[in-house]
Amino acid sequence: MHADRIAELLEPFLRRTGDGSTGDQRLTTNDLTNISTYIDLLLRWNARINLTAIRNEEEIVTRHFGESLFTARHLFPARQCKREPPRSCSLIDIGSGAGFPGLPIKLWTSDLDLTLIESHQKKATFLREAARQLTLTDINVFSGRAENYFGPVAEVVTLRAVERFDTTLPIAARLVAPSGRIALLIGKSQLASAHTLTPQYSWAPPIAIPLSSSRVLAVGILNPQPARPPEPRK
Repeated sequence: MHADRIAELLEPFLRRTGDGSTGDQRLTTNDLTNISTYIDLLLRWNARINLTAIRNEEEIVTRHFGESLFTARHLFPARQCKREPPRSCSLIDIGSGAGFPGLPIKLWTSDLDLTLIESHQKKATFLREAARQLTLTDINVFSGRAENYFGPVAEVVTLRAVERFDTTLPIAARLVAPSGRIALLIGKSQLASAHTLTPQYSWAPPIAIPLSSSRVLAVGILNPQPARPPEPRK
């Protein structure tokens, strides 16, 4: 797909809309080239394995890249992670599938340490190939279920379009570092369940996703654990 058309389709997701973002964001020529390469790779692999039910290029841009970059600009408005406290330099994407939102977030914030968790072996192979084709570094693909991931926790955890949401969300919540964030791309009808399942989180008001009547970005911050009282002296 031509870069100009990609930029046009993504413009609503990068435009300031009074939602607390810091201003319009622009994709670079290199960003658009990478997205075009990603789309071509996705379509080729999708002919062999079911990475996404969406086959139309323009819908792939708006549904997949649009939602992912919308998330990226809210999590990392300066397009850089923060290496000073509170840190936001590591991200775990659970149930990555075809790489959304994790890989577009990495394109947006190149200095991010990214872990993609995907239990389907062929999809995990695609994720490794996509990272190689896009020459992205500091990416770990874990080909297993989230409950079997015992690597480091992350300062940001993302979750989008996963099966068994009520089961997966508490697992995702446990992979967030102290004072870190969890970002959910979900339907409005799932918000109440998300809040009930994560009582240890404080949730910001959900942000409506452009071009959707029902989907929102919900971001929660893990509350600090209360200090344990000192043991009484014996």
